[in-house]
Amino acid sequence: MKGRKTCQIIAFVLVCLLLGGGCASRKAYTPPYKAKPAAVKKARPANVKKALPRMGYTIQAGAFSQPENAARLTEVLKDKGLDATYFAAKTGLYKVRIGNFAARESALNQAEALKILEIIDEYYIVAPEEYAVSKVEALGDDYLRNEIVKAARNFLGVPYLWGGTSPEAGFDCSGLTMTVYQLSGIDLPRTSGEQFGTGEGVDKDDLLKGDLVFFATAKGKKVSHVGVYIGEGLFIHAPGKGKKIRTDALSNAYYQKRYLGGRTYI
Repeated sequence: MKGRKTCQIIAFVLVCLLLGGGCASRKAYTPPYKAKPAAVKKARPANVKKALPRMGYTIQAGAFSQPENAARLTEVLKDKGLDATYFAAKTGLYKVRIGNFAARESALNQAEALKILEIIDEYYIVAPEEYAVSKVEALGDDYLRNEIVKAARNFLGVPYLWGGTSPEAGFDCSGLTMTVYQLSGIDLPRTSGEQFGTGEGVDKDDLLKGDLVFFATAKGKKVSHVGVYIGEGLFIHAPGKGKKIRTDALSNAYYQKRYLGGRTYI
């Protein structure tokens, strides 16, 4: 009798275990936690290269405290059929770069001729190996990009007098971007349309420092404005007549509406 009672108890316990892991109320099934995979940001294509000509030897002259004087010398040189642009040096003075010569001797001969004509006084020949682009192999692309941004920042607050010798004469946005790139050793084309066509397309989310951003600020959808992207959604540009070179945001409603795309040359 005692053995029979023991068997009944054992049977009862087994039934309880089979029905729910015990005689207590059954707990709801909770699936094991699975962490959601982290969002992966689309990587920018590596090694995007667009062959652009490098700067050769160029003449550097002048040391002006006022940009109007540098612009005036630039215009004199252009009237003589020479490629010339001016820039704000780290010293705060404005200097002029003249020409793009394949050989040092050619640059020296041109500089001496300009000196004889008393168009320039002292000068310096900038060699190709002095440009930031020549140091990319040793220092990397980020170095070049940062140098382009530094060159652009040096123009902030400056009335870019590409087309004349007074702030009212206005300035040229693509002249600014061309100059900034030339200062780093890349011979960028002159107009915003040519610059847009030459660069490699970049999504807005993939923009990096030193890329160029383009806009349609005139009638239609054609490229008519360009700036230098400096990171954090900001760009440096020459916005219009009588205005100084400044920083704006791509999120600005005016530029957001007119944005056409970004281009890289590095």
